[in-house]
Amino acid sequence: MATFYERRILPKLLTCACASPPMMKQRAKIVPLAEGRVLELGVGMGLNLALYDAGKVSRVFGVDPAAELRAQAMAAPRDPRLEVSIEDGVAEALPFENAAFDCVVCTFTLCSVHTPTSALAEARRVLRPGGRFLFCEHGLAPDPDVAKWQRRIEPLWKRLAGGCHLTRPVTSAIAAAGFQVERSQTMYLPGTPRFAGWNEWGAARVA
Repeated sequence: MATFYERRILPKLLTCACASPPMMKQRAKIVPLAEGRVLELGVGMGLNLALYDAGKVSRVFGVDPAAELRAQAMAAPRDPRLEVSIEDGVAEALPFENAAFDCVVCTFTLCSVHTPTSALAEARRVLRPGGRFLFCEHGLAPDPDVAKWQRRIEPLWKRLAGGCHLTRPVTSAIAAAGFQVERSQTMYLPGTPRFAGWNEWGAARVA
């Protein structure tokens, strides 16, 4: 059962952090590229919903295990033409058939799933042949000094930030899961502590 902190305090903290201008700018680089029938992993508060191009997307399905966040997602602003369904679920065991989606969107989610390899395997399973995996994630920094601090901070950070990890690789993990990375970019997010600000984003297809 969720604690009072997880029910009442954590969602507000996540909203402040995940809706920061630098993170919203990164989301806007990825989400509008989605087309067709789309699955969003860890839809959370629905921050991405306003960024979808309703002219290119037939429907967005979002999954999240937290009832409080799913309720926020249902009320989140979006283009009125955009059809949205929000379902209870985890990225490691998606409640959808094989090859059900044209595109999977994953933004600031792999840091907090229990098993990233399983989540990526499930994303591959539900993508149709030729479907795209669009990602924007924070993770393990390439600079040794920053990575050292990430490892020191991570145990406390996970408890305060809903299981968020600081030291997970991003693009290399996606490639290792059987995706062909078509393009990827990286940078430290401005106005963000470096230990939490290393960002990787891009697009991949099933290899």
